[in-house]
Amino acid sequence: MVALPTSIRSRAVTIVTWLNLIVQIGIVGTGGLVRLTASGLGCPTWPKCTEDSYISTPEMGIHGLIEFGNRLLTFVVLAVCVAQLVVMWAMRRSRRTEWRLALGLAIGIPVQAIIGGISVWTQLNPYVVGLHFIVSAIMVTLATLLLCRMLTIETPPRLSKVDPLSWVIFVMTAVVVIVGVLTTGSGPHAGDADAPRNGLDSELLQHFHAWPAYGTTAFVLFAVFVSAGRARRAWLFVLGGFGAQMALGIWQSRTGLPVELVGIHVVLSMVVVSLVTRAIYIRTTSGSSATATNNTVK
Repeated sequence: MVALPTSIRSRAVTIVTWLNLIVQIGIVGTGGLVRLTASGLGCPTWPKCTEDSYISTPEMGIHGLIEFGNRLLTFVVLAVCVAQLVVMWAMRRSRRTEWRLALGLAIGIPVQAIIGGISVWTQLNPYVVGLHFIVSAIMVTLATLLLCRMLTIETPPRLSKVDPLSWVIFVMTAVVVIVGVLTTGSGPHAGDADAPRNGLDSELLQHFHAWPAYGTTAFVLFAVFVSAGRARRAWLFVLGGFGAQMALGIWQSRTGLPVELVGIHVVLSMVVVSLVTRAIYIRTTSGSSATATNNTVK
């Protein structure tokens, strides 16, 4: 493989790593579009779109086009993950943790494809569809960590040095996401008119989803007060994200869950996951000698 000048390689890694995070969040948005437009079974089979075709046909209408478009975006995400491995090849030994994160993202693509196939085979079983979303949250977390680490001169402390407050916020954020998935699985946006629901009490789950969100926001507010510098600014972004999500959640629940608000809520949930990951990373490394820069990739 031809060795690129350090400055060009550094710029390429930065651009591709940013793209990786963007596409990981973006495909959640298109997946939400599939579900909110009742296009989940627009392609009723997998891996083919129909029994006889890998692509949607005019007879399948807009639902087939939306579902097939989302499937095509999987290849875009895969291409970005492969590009990530290519631009990081020269540092696979010097930056082992970052290389493993990039590998994890690449491996996650076929895993997500298989889960997507199972969701089609099970006629959009809400638990399988929910698993699809949770794996996406994990992928966004990995992409955020990779981006944070690739903008750092020195290897930061290991994850075991994360402080208790950060762990509490991380766990509570995960609870908010998981209960949100269960709430969605009990609501009206099933992805198809005949798709099954999980049978849980949707109104009760809305409260179970909101309560940990309020609690997490309180802990984030505390983190703002006990942090300083970059860490405080990072937690302020998280606080804004949770505030926006709570406002959207209340608004959509009082207006009959309009698809536009639900779609924004879905995408913003991934943004919040990314912001929480970044804030925890910065809080963990704020006491170390690691310094952010865009021109430090070796």
